[in-house]
Amino acid sequence: MNYVFISPAYPISCTLFIDRLNALGVNVLGIGDVPFNELNDHLKNALTEYYYVNTLEDYNQIYRAAAFYIHKYGRIDWLESLNEYWLPVDAKLRTDYNIATGPRANEIQNMVSKSAMKRIFINADIPTARQHIVTDLASGKAFANKTGYPVIVKPDIGVGANGARKINSEEELTAFYKYLPSVPYVMEEFLSGDICTYDAIIDAYYEPVFESTCTYPSVLDTVQNDEDIQFYTTADVPQQLRELGRKAVKAFNAGQRFVHFEFIQITKDYEGIGKAGDYALMEVNMRPAGGHDPDMMNYAQSVDVYRIYAELVTYGKRITPESSDHYLCAYAARKDGHIFTHSHEEIMERYAKDIVLQEEMPPIDWPSMGRYVYLAKFKSKTDMEDYFKFILD
Repeated sequence: MNYVFISPAYPISCTLFIDRLNALGVNVLGIGDVPFNELNDHLKNALTEYYYVNTLEDYNQIYRAAAFYIHKYGRIDWLESLNEYWLPVDAKLRTDYNIATGPRANEIQNMVSKSAMKRIFINADIPTARQHIVTDLASGKAFANKTGYPVIVKPDIGVGANGARKINSEEELTAFYKYLPSVPYVMEEFLSGDICTYDAIIDAYYEPVFESTCTYPSVLDTVQNDEDIQFYTTADVPQQLRELGRKAVKAFNAGQRFVHFEFIQITKDYEGIGKAGDYALMEVNMRPAGGHDPDMMNYAQSVDVYRIYAELVTYGKRITPESSDHYLCAYAARKDGHIFTHSHEEIMERYAKDIVLQEEMPPIDWPSMGRYVYLAKFKSKTDMEDYFKFILD
């Protein structure tokens, strides 16, 4: 089996996906813009071959690289980047080379455009916030007056929270339109609540072979208010969230993928959406969650999601058995410039048996993910809350 992997060097979790594919006998053929000698040794050893291009922004170079692999190894069975930024490139290559697994160029818009996603949510009767495509100030004011402030503005096509802003007043709205971004934006009704994800590995029949959920606060608030970071992952996906996640999978024909869907669990009643405690879908991501999230899924369920994904690719099903040894996996990260009650040494002394990973994050992640992270796993929510308090007070 030939699996072409676009941009295997980033994110770092790609190394583990590639390692597991390699272990199951898959030819993993990398195309990337990082020189081979700069790849980590683990990745070098897991790749069957690597084709360096000057830039992944030049489609012709990537197209020629794929043609080289077809000439040398034969038909491409899978092609992925597992990276939201490159999903349109993945889709175009699948179309140009008739690769059967994954969305084609005529399908990808629904999976990357927030306004296109919204139409599918509505057609599938999945609760979601109201949305307005940004045009002029008068239309923006009319939408905000209808939903009330605050509202959220964000790029129609964008990665994560990049370019997103919360607008709290008409004055701030006017300022936004004064310096309107050149790329298309959408405006959305603000829903009060925590973000709860539906993370799943989906087979060819749109059925999950693995499911997980992560609960975390608003990334916008974390960045804008310079807050320290805490969130957690668990195997216990609430029934309503599970049903809506599976419904969204089928609405988007998201088979043979690792998906990451973001919901809000609302804390008050919203007309047309639901009552406090219900879920509303914010956006879908047709790739695994980023950062340490896949590792947290592993710790929470005592499994290897990298291996489960590789099994799906290779065998079309999950081989790894379920484990009943479940935990809450907690992420606590400190930001620069904050003074904390307890030192690193005190944390390690108290939680040595619980902490499964601790490290400094790359500088690019400090605003949204904190500078220094501690991952730990617990059996009870009370112990986890004590842990968050000890680290972040």
